[in-house]
Amino acid sequence: MTGENLLGVPPTLLNPEDGVAEAIASVLPDGVTIDEQVLTRADLEALVRRFPTSSLVWALLSDDAFEAGEILPAYAYARVGYHRGLDALRKGGWRGQGPVPWSHEPNRGVLRSLYALRRGADAIGEVDEVARLNDFLQMSTPRRVRPSKRLTSARRRPQIRLKGSRNAGNRTDRSPMGRRR
Repeated sequence: MTGENLLGVPPTLLNPEDGVAEAIASVLPDGVTIDEQVLTRADLEALVRRFPTSSLVWALLSDDAFEAGEILPAYAYARVGYHRGLDALRKGGWRGQGPVPWSHEPNRGVLRSLYALRRGADAIGEVDEVARLNDFLQMSTPRRVRPSKRLTSARRRPQIRLKGSRNAGNRTDRSPMGRRR
């Protein structure tokens, strides 16, 4: 795939989300950008409560949870951001295909949610979802997308040990589903 818009579908350019950028800027220290992840969890949760339809604030909350090692909440927050983003795209005239350029600032909340969802899907071993999101991102913004670094077809899943289970601590050669690796 070349990443070119061969269908001739015009790019979807979302309108800015009312008040979101200003609210985020109001809680950032002077001279700090949104990409520096300095917002506290309380700040992010307050932003989500104030702007529950914003895919950007859900993506930021997902990033914060992922950085804290909270993989499942990060995935769930990204999933909400993804669905809010799809709602915004459809309102913006998107019909399930065509570019959603990263270069257009208001599109970045949707795209950040897609990236966060791909990262979360990769972290929990949801290989088909990662591939689907790679395709979606490639179609949306081909110059920005990078395949997930961790994804390989022979990827090993993390060992899960349950307290009190018969195999806790003594069968590291088995996957969480009990099959040999």
